[in-house]
Amino acid sequence: MPKPPLVDPVGEASIESRASWTIAWSITAIMGIAYGAPLMVVIGLAPIADAMGGQRGIPALASSLAYLGSGAGGVLMGLLAARLGARRVAMIGGAMIAAGLALAAGGAAWQLLLAHAVCIGMFGTGALFAPMMTHVSLFFDRRRGTALALVSSGQYVAGVLWPSVFERMIAAWGWQRAMVVFGLAAAAAILPLAFWALRRPPPAPLPGSKAAGPPVGQRVLGLPPNLAQGLIAAASFLCCIPMAMPAAHLVAFCGDLGIAASRGALMLSLLLAAAFVSRQFWGAVADRIGGLTTVLIGGVCQTAAMTAFLATQDEAGLFLVSILYGLGFGGIVPAYVLAIRELFPAAEAHWRVPALLLVSLSGMAAGAWLGGALYDAWGSYRGAFAFGIAANLVQVALVLWLTTRLTGRRPQAVTAAAGAAQ
Repeated sequence: MPKPPLVDPVGEASIESRASWTIAWSITAIMGIAYGAPLMVVIGLAPIADAMGGQRGIPALASSLAYLGSGAGGVLMGLLAARLGARRVAMIGGAMIAAGLALAAGGAAWQLLLAHAVCIGMFGTGALFAPMMTHVSLFFDRRRGTALALVSSGQYVAGVLWPSVFERMIAAWGWQRAMVVFGLAAAAAILPLAFWALRRPPPAPLPGSKAAGPPVGQRVLGLPPNLAQGLIAAASFLCCIPMAMPAAHLVAFCGDLGIAASRGALMLSLLLAAAFVSRQFWGAVADRIGGLTTVLIGGVCQTAAMTAFLATQDEAGLFLVSILYGLGFGGIVPAYVLAIRELFPAAEAHWRVPALLLVSLSGMAAGAWLGGALYDAWGSYRGAFAFGIAANLVQVALVLWLTTRLTGRRPQAVTAAAGAAQ
């Protein structure tokens, strides 16, 4: 028997049910598998670069194109999901990841770049990140921040599971065979899981209800809606530049310091494990204080951790900084999505959330590419990390200004908590 709807503290029936959490956990598992695909080029950055003339900018660009393609594909596949349903779109994503890794394994630079931009990015993870984030948000109203944090943590599940596995696979088989084997395994897992778990969202919420969000056309933070979205998206671009740098270059950075690749892969796994844990914490916090305020706190924490990377050179210190970095930045991206869902109507979620994530993932792409390009130019990651810190400081200033415009407008989650206290 289906679990009856929950009742909101202020008396409004909730759309959440046991099925909501089944869908959330299933999408988390799908993302945990799918996001192994772009990690392959991160773990194999050095040997892939050696096979392509020694320039780290090529595999770093492939990593960037995967982010950029995922963002662009998220908009396209989000619109497609509104017509075809999340199930079909997710199954397309699983198949395209396998095709992309097979193409990338061809060995030519153009194959690596095309595969990551189009197959792995646009039609692979592009079908599995923004559309699935939007999809799961339609099943929640009371604990939407917690659900978004869980689903977006699929990337970190991948980061915990796959780096050490990939390092061993590449060492034993070479990076090309490792890509093909993982691609086939990923498709074999994602397609049946998506077919079984994903279903249509609940009926559109009634106007004026909490799940429906603000009325269409209402000013946001005292600004025209599209201007407010643009400023939030710009902030997400700025903070995603430094966010991508350690994730894309940590293994190579450790190699430059004489730290073994296996230790660097373990370090990356710990960083992403810490991000997974902290993301659950920040999701619960965001349900109470709102998405935009959570973004501000996360931005400050990320800036401090990036600064610590510049000051640390020994292995033990890098392990500690990696964990602290993961704890600091873990909740930022789902908090941006929550902010959009709190501030804008639910009827516009199918394009506003993918549009935000397009800009966010473009920032990730810029950060991953800049890390490699500035390394090639200067022979060190110090300049790249310093650039990332500067971008983060601008983001913090912009979000601080936006949060000051929340005065007099209490986030929905805080309003609900206040109603419960009464």
